[in-house]
Amino acid sequence: MRDNGIEPKIIEYLKTPPSQNELEALSKLLDKRPSEFIRKGESDFKDNQLSNLINHDQDMINAMIKYPKIIERPIIVRGNKAVIGRPPENIMELI
Repeated sequence: MRDNGIEPKIIEYLKTPPSQNELEALSKLLDKRPSEFIRKGESDFKDNQLSNLINHDQDMINAMIKYPKIIERPIIVRGNKAVIGRPPENIMELI
């Protein structure tokens, strides 16, 4: 991003976990259900049987607040669009 003259605002999600409203907004910007931008391989996801919540958006958002490590990252937001930065080429959609 910096190579393209864009200075990112980095949010340390473990120090400042996103709120319910922020996660709902991210879901809309990404055009994905909460279960589509979580890390299913993360130990917090597995150890807490969060797969049981996969089809319940509000419960999944609550789990993302409680266990922020399960949130896919990085998520890049620019204007009214957002992408998951994996693979990094996805970021080019916003530039």
